[in-house]
Amino acid sequence: MTTIDPGAVDASVLLVDGPWRHRFVTANGSRFHVAVAGPDEREAPLVVLLHSVLGFWWSWRHQLVALADAGYRVAAMDLRGTGASDKPPSGYDVPTLVADVSGVVRSLGADDAVVVGTGTGGDVAWAVPALAPDVARAVAVLAAPRPVGPDGAAPSTVRGTTTVRSWRSLVYAQVPGLPERSLTRGDLLARLLDAWGGVPGWPDAATLAVYRDALRVPFAAHSQLEQLRWLARSTSRTDGARLRTALLKARPVPVLQVHGAHDGLRSAHRAALSTTEAARCTTGYRFETVTAAGHFPAEQSPDLVNTLLTDWLAGIAPIP
Repeated sequence: MTTIDPGAVDASVLLVDGPWRHRFVTANGSRFHVAVAGPDEREAPLVVLLHSVLGFWWSWRHQLVALADAGYRVAAMDLRGTGASDKPPSGYDVPTLVADVSGVVRSLGADDAVVVGTGTGGDVAWAVPALAPDVARAVAVLAAPRPVGPDGAAPSTVRGTTTVRSWRSLVYAQVPGLPERSLTRGDLLARLLDAWGGVPGWPDAATLAVYRDALRVPFAAHSQLEQLRWLARSTSRTDGARLRTALLKARPVPVLQVHGAHDGLRSAHRAALSTTEAARCTTGYRFETVTAAGHFPAEQSPDLVNTLLTDWLAGIAPIP
């Protein structure tokens, strides 16, 4: 019998009020929560924002406002297992998450979207042109090196970006039950955000409290860890090999890659694509380093990230 943590939080508390609208849409057999901002007109380009493990739609609160003010229709999505979205027992692999994103784009009435992801959400964003090529107009990734090398190498050897701390996190996530309890009842969340964030003073107490509440929604901590478990296990399995093959054959799209200089999870060292690789897998590539940020640049340097995104979007998805 599954026991609900006595400190569990109802997902409704995560529907924070702000200059956005909360919607629920059906896609890929599940119900997803999205925070939507900007014009309702379908002519406005759609930008879909994908959070990382340990986060939820609220991670994009600064970008929701800035991109909407720039004229874009913006949807910050709670990925499956997170926030107010459904939390099914399976489907936390990247191909299924891509199918979720694709379905949400269609449910929002758009033919395609600019897909923006941070952290593990960036892993999903990289895969959209490969697995749902008609959906991705362009891709922006934060704190997420391309999860395949030019020769099809697994993430553990890609461009030397994987840190020892990253692999320790993935290994620890494989332990049944213990990481979930550490996230919801212990201090693991605070320690991970501090170590990955790499910037003294972040997160502050208020931000930490919001993220702790999000993980205390029933089954949310387990679902998020299932993403990490799949990433680790797929490295040496056929499903991971199939994904890497698909990434190598992905339809080239414009790509913006942003990386924090102090990223404590995925090192900024050699995170950028080589000139040859960028020419082969993108139709226009831009790499930017955020010197004052670590693994969470959208929250640690929101003004700069907002400027980078709006400037880039103006060139690849201009407002009609």
